[in-house]
Amino acid sequence: MSVNVEKRVDPPGDATHVEAAWALKEEIREADGVLKQRRGFFTDAYRRATCHLLVEDDELVAFAATRRDGYVLFLAVAPDARGRGHGERLVAEVAEDSRSVSCHARTTNEEALAFYEHIGFDVVRRIDGYYEDGGDAYYLKLGDDASLTDRLSKFLR
Repeated sequence: MSVNVEKRVDPPGDATHVEAAWALKEEIREADGVLKQRRGFFTDAYRRATCHLLVEDDELVAFAATRRDGYVLFLAVAPDARGRGHGERLVAEVAEDSRSVSCHARTTNEEALAFYEHIGFDVVRRIDGYYEDGGDAYYLKLGDDASLTDRLSKFLR
């Protein structure tokens, strides 16, 4: 079975897909207990960000909301779409547009931490009480050597 994945972008100020992104974020929150942001915070951040979106059969399956400096505010992949390279593709898009890529991840989110480590992120520091609910976070940054760029570039095809 071949799946056609369409890439879309909502530039800053464009919230065309914010409702679909919110629904996907909530699906992940319910399934995994992460992405616990309040709706107002999420919507404001989405509107200020460049949002890279991946759509299959008119359904949003993954998105990354990023600042101009390459900081990833949100990275979300639908649970049933994981393992298809969507997360890697989105990080590659951000890396192509930015000098560096960074993000925060909950210290308890082992799946996210394994994903980030797999594609070349390094833990820079731990921040206790980072999240609104008191949860701790790691600040992560994508390594900047040429082999990482080469490795991620295959996801841009």
